[in-house]
Amino acid sequence: MFQQILFFLVAAAAAFFFFGRILRIRKNILLGRAEDRSDQSKMRWRSVLLVAFGQKKMFKKPIPAFLHLLIYVGFLVINIEGIEFFLDGALGKHRTIARFLENWDLTVFYTVTLNIFEFLAVLVILACVFFLVRRNIFKVKRFSGPEMTSWPKLDANLILLFEIILMFAIMTMNAADQILQERNVEGYPDTGLMIFSEVFASPFYRPLNTDILIFVERIAWWLHIIGIFAFAIYVTYSKHLHTFMAFPNTYYANLEPAGKIKNMPEVTREVNMMLGISAQEDPAAGEEISRLGAKDVRDLSWKNLMDAYTCTECGRCTSECPANQTGKKLSPRKIMMDTRDRIEEVGRLVAKNGNQADDGKSLLEDYIAKEEIFACTSCNACVEACPVMIDPLSIILQMRRYLSMEESSAPAEWNSMFSNIETSFSPWKFPPSERFNWAKELKDEA
Repeated sequence: MFQQILFFLVAAAAAFFFFGRILRIRKNILLGRAEDRSDQSKMRWRSVLLVAFGQKKMFKKPIPAFLHLLIYVGFLVINIEGIEFFLDGALGKHRTIARFLENWDLTVFYTVTLNIFEFLAVLVILACVFFLVRRNIFKVKRFSGPEMTSWPKLDANLILLFEIILMFAIMTMNAADQILQERNVEGYPDTGLMIFSEVFASPFYRPLNTDILIFVERIAWWLHIIGIFAFAIYVTYSKHLHTFMAFPNTYYANLEPAGKIKNMPEVTREVNMMLGISAQEDPAAGEEISRLGAKDVRDLSWKNLMDAYTCTECGRCTSECPANQTGKKLSPRKIMMDTRDRIEEVGRLVAKNGNQADDGKSLLEDYIAKEEIFACTSCNACVEACPVMIDPLSIILQMRRYLSMEESSAPAEWNSMFSNIETSFSPWKFPPSERFNWAKELKDEA
């Protein structure tokens, strides 16, 4: 009875914090501008299956992709065993599913399943160790950068250690459980031989007396169940939120060709009016234009903010960015991390002081410098590199539009180009009547 009460208290507290945090993230994302991403549902589901579930884009780097897949699949499959943990906690019993299957003479099915889980647990441990070595000893270049301060580095290591501890907790529990079964201790039903815990863990626990073994088994059980709850809450504050966010983010990803830049609806309406083109029915036609482009996170779309929460901080975007490779200040990863930090700050401010709250700061300049924005070549390399279909370029373009159209603070060369396009219909200062003079020599030679 004590175990059941404690389990329900822990589960209720974890659910309260977890769902509270999820609701806060949802509210923060919805602070962004409206944007319709409901088209082409079949293509969107295809993206979810290939990119989020199948991790298609990860396999551009096959070795880390394979190991990441091991952790991903292994962790998900192993936590199916969490169903039995929850049942045991709620019912105050041990190995609830094993007891049920034993009544139907299906213990062998339970044994095979647990051995598969243990095999995957070993693979997860090995993959996590590889990633820890890769990050901290080999020091892969894309895991470093000005934005990768002490917390992002610690966060990446913590989650790997977290997974190793959870896997060892399962192995420890199974090893102690198996020895207690051998000693015919009451309350420990037959599960069959669990090979990996027998080989790797049982030798350490077999010399212990029965009372200590029961204590070890119970501690391992509680460590795993509390670890699952703690992991679920922790990831909502971590870059590992992508384990959840990758699925909706790939579903709502931009399906237009990568080189197609979206026109601003406000400007399109104004141009149509100047040309005498009658505007089609537009639900936003009567809205007041608050700002051209984006200065702060609330000027961005909700999808841009979802992108920020989905960022894995893997650095693939920055490592592929030609501006960054040539020493420019721009880092697409930093753009996403700064956007996430700012929306968290704005979200807290709005929750405390209401929707019109203003702290006098903005994403542009307080978090992201003009130098970063103007270094971008709009090549879409960062978009192509992202394994979860994040679009840093969209945020960059919107801030660049704000600087150009609201503050007129684009580089002088750009202003000259804008002026030439307006007066001469091309980036160069030549009148349209002379545009084809270059072809005269070709005609004469022919």
